[in-house]
Amino acid sequence: MTANTEIFQLLPHLVIGVGIVLSVVIEISTKKSESILPWFTILIFVFAGAHSIINVYDYQILFGGMYAIGGVTAIFNFIFTIGAAIMVLNAVDYIKKSKMNFGEFYILVQSSVLGMMLMAGARDLFMIFIGLELMSICFYVLAGINRSRMGNTEAALKYFLLGAFATGFIVFGIALIYGTAKSTSIDQIVFAYEYFITDVLFLTGLALFVIGFLFKIAAFPFHMWVPDVYQGAATPVTGLMSTTGKAAAFSVLIIILSAVFTQNITNNFEILFAVIATLSMLYGSIVAIAQDNLKRMLAYSSIAHAGYMTIGLAAGNIESVSGIIFYLTAYAFMNLGAFGVIALIEGSNEENLDINSYSGLNSKSPILAGFMALFMFALAGIPPMAGFFGKYYVFVASIKADLTWLAIVGVFSSAISVYFYLRVVVYMYFKDSTSSIIIKNSFTGLLAVIISGLLVLVFGILPDTLFSIITSVLSY
Repeated sequence: MTANTEIFQLLPHLVIGVGIVLSVVIEISTKKSESILPWFTILIFVFAGAHSIINVYDYQILFGGMYAIGGVTAIFNFIFTIGAAIMVLNAVDYIKKSKMNFGEFYILVQSSVLGMMLMAGARDLFMIFIGLELMSICFYVLAGINRSRMGNTEAALKYFLLGAFATGFIVFGIALIYGTAKSTSIDQIVFAYEYFITDVLFLTGLALFVIGFLFKIAAFPFHMWVPDVYQGAATPVTGLMSTTGKAAAFSVLIIILSAVFTQNITNNFEILFAVIATLSMLYGSIVAIAQDNLKRMLAYSSIAHAGYMTIGLAAGNIESVSGIIFYLTAYAFMNLGAFGVIALIEGSNEENLDINSYSGLNSKSPILAGFMALFMFALAGIPPMAGFFGKYYVFVASIKADLTWLAIVGVFSSAISVYFYLRVVVYMYFKDSTSSIIIKNSFTGLLAVIISGLLVLVFGILPDTLFSIITSVLSY
């Protein structure tokens, strides 16, 4: 491969990397940086996302086998960049309203997305670690970027302490994997996976590595940070962490366990994933019922959705990988949309986050009520929304893996979750207003919600379009 070809393939990474440097220059050189940086950030994200999806079939391994571009990596890059672009649109007016309009906000978002992209394309354990740390450090700062709010500071501190603890598991796991495999190359580990997995030290290292990333996807019992962090962080930041951050962690789990998915090797973690999926689904769905704060309700919902996707890890077949990636794509946009509506209705001092604030919303803002209902239906998995097909593909994969009981638990959990999702719809359309909330107009915020809603509808009405791309690139 020529140098020019490599540069073309790496354009999304190069554009974002150069964009970060230029954003720093813009921030320190002009007082108008707060109005320039959001649109500059959106521009580079849209370019990177479009480039990734256009070249999705051009799969290549670069840098001596350390990094992959195209294929599944390109799909994940699309999720990261377009999801982040929607988040930035939503944040433009929100951070002004919340008095946290710092240029550093957009630089941190760009850096976190670059970290996610490094994780998704990594073919070496150290590349995964570099990407993870870049993403995590940016998230820690973003969670507490509004120093005037105690909730933000608390969220950042909890996330940092527990995140550092989980990173310790990952580093220790990498050490044990390297000690037994004598390599950090994922391709070499996957090639000889059947031989390595018989070594107790390798199995222990891999288990520690997996546990560290179960924390990142917010699966039970590694979920303890989620409710407080999601509630305390700025709403657009919460949307980013719960969607693209979760997708990045799942991309690593898919990479490190690719031998199980593609070579019909025994899944040693089947029982672990099945138990975690069951507990995550039931715990997240049941506890969410008792929540009146919508951000906290969506936090517990996020735990349940992590459980649904973990069913795919337990199934351990190629169909489950397709299901997980489709689910992640659908979940990213329906959750970003839901947090987008919350950000528009939220007051300047974190008011209007209670479900009672949404009483009679249809009479005050029919458009926001309609989109919020759409996202609630999608998250509940009601057909023909994208959320339904995400669950469908994962459940079918588990049945093919003779884990029918796990699919049944998933259906049961979905039935429970319908209550707290539709509860929001009932309040918006069938309850009289109990508060005089004033919804400030935000063109960019509404645009973010509309784009999210359209993507949820497209993936729901035409699921085969995305699913066929996923299945075709997985054959590489």
